[in-house]
Amino acid sequence: MPAHREQRSLFGEILDWMLAPLLLLWPMSLWLTGFVAQEIANRPYDRELGEKAQLIAREVLIEPGLGENGEVRVRLRNTAVPEQLRADEVDNVYYQVLGARGEFIAGDRDLPVPDDSAKTRVLRYRDDTVHEEPVRVAHFWLPLPGDTDSRAVLVQQAETLGKRSRLSTEIIKGVILPQFVILPVAVLLVWLALSRGIQPLNELQQRIRRRDSGDLSPIDEHDVPEEVAPLVASINDLLGRLDQSIAAQRHFLADAAHQLKTPLAGLRMQAELAEREIDAGERDPVALKSALQQIALSSQRAAHAVNQLLSMARAEDQALGLKPQPVDMAALTQAVVRDFVPRAMDKRIDLGYEGAEPGASALMQGHPVLIGELVRNLVDNALQYTPPGGTVTARVTPDPFGQVLVLQVEDSGPGIPPAEHTLVFQPFYRTLGTGTDGTGLGLAIVQEIALRHGAEVSITDTQSRPGTSAGGTAGARFTVRFPLQRAPAAR
Repeated sequence: MPAHREQRSLFGEILDWMLAPLLLLWPMSLWLTGFVAQEIANRPYDRELGEKAQLIAREVLIEPGLGENGEVRVRLRNTAVPEQLRADEVDNVYYQVLGARGEFIAGDRDLPVPDDSAKTRVLRYRDDTVHEEPVRVAHFWLPLPGDTDSRAVLVQQAETLGKRSRLSTEIIKGVILPQFVILPVAVLLVWLALSRGIQPLNELQQRIRRRDSGDLSPIDEHDVPEEVAPLVASINDLLGRLDQSIAAQRHFLADAAHQLKTPLAGLRMQAELAEREIDAGERDPVALKSALQQIALSSQRAAHAVNQLLSMARAEDQALGLKPQPVDMAALTQAVVRDFVPRAMDKRIDLGYEGAEPGASALMQGHPVLIGELVRNLVDNALQYTPPGGTVTARVTPDPFGQVLVLQVEDSGPGIPPAEHTLVFQPFYRTLGTGTDGTGLGLAIVQEIALRHGAEVSITDTQSRPGTSAGGTAGARFTVRFPLQRAPAAR
């Protein structure tokens, strides 16, 4: 047994889809804010660090030919200037000057040397560590005058990241803290906006709930949101079809009551006549027998009408959710013909079957009970309108191309005028001038069952026979074509 699916809330689902991205993007916003804050904090301190490195470079004195073996000598004019630049209340400040051969000139020996392939005077910045402490370093190279072997003097200025971290923290606090206030407010505003947005749905629900159970008039589509208009249009279409169905049921019940009224009235009248004769002391067996025969005939008509009404209701029942099964049309038709043989013999009618034998050639997919009702009503209708001495033939003919299975029931009765070929399938309609009793439901049941199986029903006249007027015809042939290539149609 499948598990019961939990009912979902449209409001909750939309709210989830709106808030989930917001809550997902918020941590990303925090990370991005921290990154940007770090970049913002680096800019003024990098600029200051570069200026300090430029000040140290101004104190570097390069003296060609004054070193050992006539090499370039590098020294500082005033060592007090770099030392003054070390003054800082928060961070540790380092500097370094290296000669053309990498020899130490001044500053801090522990400051790492940059890995620059091109030794240019362009000021550059990098992150490094001194004594396992992260530092920010500004460095550039001072080329030797007239030197062609790419030798240069390195000048570096470095400081720890205390001031930068403090500034970035202040920036982050200034940006993040308001978000802790804005985020709940945003969630509240989203909730209020969504509540206001679905308010028309709540109003539509209240309008439908306030309706009377018998009010099937269309819902006004102009007072609903554009997105809901197709749903309202579908509901209106359903209400229209439901109104037509209820009207058809009321008409059907009215006609059914009218059809049952006549045999029940005759039954009551005959019973009252028999009662009066008994009360009057009359004991005429012939009169009593005649009254009882009329009572039996009236009860038989009433029972037949009830059976036809039940068959009609069964054929129209949309809840008949039976799975289509293989139906042997030939075997089923032969069984129906055998059931009607006693009645045919009483009326002296030649009832027979011809066509396919039971087997695979006469198989189709359908509902056996309904198919049996269809064949039974066709044979019953033929026997009812065929005079004594006539013939009724049922046949099943397979299609050689395997597309359809054909059922035919023909009789030698008075036939049906072409103008009434469509009218006879309406409930309670009976052909005029036949003088035959009936409920007028048999062919309506045939049509309904045929539609349930995607079949087509047609009426044709049988060929002319001796005894009919010139050019006239006698009898009717009902043909039902059942498709074999598609599933039964649903209405």
